[in-house]
Amino acid sequence: MTLTDALRAALKAIRVNVMRSVLTALGIIIGVAAVIVMISVGAGAEQRVAEVIRSLGSNLILVQNGYTSSSGARLGRGSRRTVTYSDAVAIQNEVSTIIAAVPIVRGNGQIIYGNQNWATSIEGVTPEYREAREWDVSAGRWFTGDEVRRGAKVVVLGATVARNLFPGQSPIGQTVRLVKVPLMVVGVLEPKGESLRGSDQDDIVMVPVTTAKSRLIRSRRHAGDVVDSIFVKARSPEAMETAVTDIRSLLRQRHRLRATANDDFFIRNLTQILSARADSSRVMTLLLAAVASVSLIVGGIGIMNIMLVSVTERTREIGLRMAIGARRRDILRQFLIEAVTLSLIGGLIGVVLGISVSVTLAALGGWPSLIRADSIVLAFGFAGAIGVFFGYYPARKAARLNPIDALRYE
Repeated sequence: MTLTDALRAALKAIRVNVMRSVLTALGIIIGVAAVIVMISVGAGAEQRVAEVIRSLGSNLILVQNGYTSSSGARLGRGSRRTVTYSDAVAIQNEVSTIIAAVPIVRGNGQIIYGNQNWATSIEGVTPEYREAREWDVSAGRWFTGDEVRRGAKVVVLGATVARNLFPGQSPIGQTVRLVKVPLMVVGVLEPKGESLRGSDQDDIVMVPVTTAKSRLIRSRRHAGDVVDSIFVKARSPEAMETAVTDIRSLLRQRHRLRATANDDFFIRNLTQILSARADSSRVMTLLLAAVASVSLIVGGIGIMNIMLVSVTERTREIGLRMAIGARRRDILRQFLIEAVTLSLIGGLIGVVLGISVSVTLAALGGWPSLIRADSIVLAFGFAGAIGVFFGYYPARKAARLNPIDALRYE
């Protein structure tokens, strides 16, 4: 019996009992589909984290205000306003392992142009923010150091703000009103997209930090030299830990903290945090894929079971084939090919189902999904391996039947 004959016989046997074949392959179908969906969703999540890391910028360290206590209760991060503009200047000048240190103050306000208006986030920064966040302008320019020193009334718009205030026209050189203060638009930021939390990073306006503190975000928590945080960009990934140590030492010295006192500020390695999230997402993907693979094992057991039943039902046929010259290896190959074919058909249906579910989740559920060719090949190849592994024992049992006993079987 040739390979083509064996394949033809296998397909015929599957067609004879279509419903039984479909139910037998159901475990393989569900397993393959589940593996593809889990890997696709996990890969999409990993890609999303990678995009956020790229949009945030590389080698970033965030210095934030500390916390204060009231009657033994800690009031939370940022409640103790200790981080200042002068701290940012000192970090920039005295820490050799960093490229830029950017003081930031944050607020919210309504920006108006003509009959258009938009509620947005306000960030007061310095020109070094461009280098720290690796965020260039798509039109116009960033404001300059001289404009920061003068507290100039200039603004750089995020892409979302520019699109809503100036539909179909250039905002460069136009005057907008932000918190009732007229500002001249000098630039439009390149689009960054969503953050890891789903917020729009482009729904923002950037102004000189001195302008923000003196004219736009005047509140008790921004009194004096205080800022909300400091973005610090290290020179390289290898310099991150040294930079964190140097910044902590400098700030403790500037804030006159005793050796036994706790820090009155927080330092966070943003790249490390996001990378940890990516690692967690990757581990979760592998775990879910492993759980989904259990369905493939169950499907393989179902194939073994139905093939054993098939061997019993076709015992006389096997005896007849042997009587007219079929060799044991021909019988073994016939039943093994039947098991593998059944498994591969289930795998093919599972691939189609898995891709369909992944696309549907991405379109309707908003889940990040990335269908990868290697996940399809892996799931389909695993389905074929399941067919070989679980189909071998029934095929071997059929090949070892005694022809005379098989012909007498009722």
